[in-house]
Amino acid sequence: MNTAPLVWGFTEGPLAGKYDLSFAVPSECAEALRRHDTDIAIIPSIEYLSMDDIVVLPEMAITAKGEVRSILVVAKKPIEMAKRIALDTSSRTSVALTRMLARERWNIQPEFIPAPPVPSEMLKEADAALVIGDPALRIALKLDALVDKPPSEECCQGDPDDVPVPGFEMLFVYDVAHEWRELTGKPCVMALWAGRRDAVTPEVVADFQASKRYGLGRVREIAQAASGKLDLPPRALERYLTENINYDLDAENLVGLRFFFEKAAAMGFAPRARALDFAGTEAPHAAQHGA
Repeated sequence: MNTAPLVWGFTEGPLAGKYDLSFAVPSECAEALRRHDTDIAIIPSIEYLSMDDIVVLPEMAITAKGEVRSILVVAKKPIEMAKRIALDTSSRTSVALTRMLARERWNIQPEFIPAPPVPSEMLKEADAALVIGDPALRIALKLDALVDKPPSEECCQGDPDDVPVPGFEMLFVYDVAHEWRELTGKPCVMALWAGRRDAVTPEVVADFQASKRYGLGRVREIAQAASGKLDLPPRALERYLTENINYDLDAENLVGLRFFFEKAAAMGFAPRARALDFAGTEAPHAAQHGA
């Protein structure tokens, strides 16, 4: 859901029909760009470090400056006691962040296992699970509903649908972006628009920025539309898009991203750290040749 404001101008606005769109989880978007099956993709930020000859579209990203609510580690016991963590691998940025937190914040060295993104099944196989995207947001909103219940009411009233993760009445929940902020003091930059250098023209950049502006001006409309598809309250979804997700690649987010890149390379989660190459700038090899 959190990509919707960035593409709303393409799906529901004045740019509809100008580009051929396809939708996939972030890791699949990155693979499509790597294979040249697509010209532009929104990719987990860590994927940028393992791709060549791509540029980043400026002023746009999916970030969180505090709690994100859609990247959670849910655990059957305090996370410091976890020996095995199941990973939803649909975003390699989230996987890398979880591994970093395990080592440097939670001081554990668990076994990590890839798993299909079904929280109840993940927790049958592991002490904790990384849950990403709309399934994580659903858990967060169900937790909110339980917290808001009057003290006199019994938890969930026996309805298994009210339990955040069916089959598990007690959970320890950790918001990955919040934990990262506590560890580093920096925001999380989770995804970037990136594309092949020859495909990202000034007109393309202008269109993508216009789509972002169009979407951010219609967040309530987006939340209403998503509410029907996800069966979640529209006001809660609107708060998520406006209070938890940040769509800018501002100075603070750039500092946080640079820090994340350096740490990912130092810990062996990426081949190298490198600066962002933005669309509209000269290719590095061309600049070197000119010098």
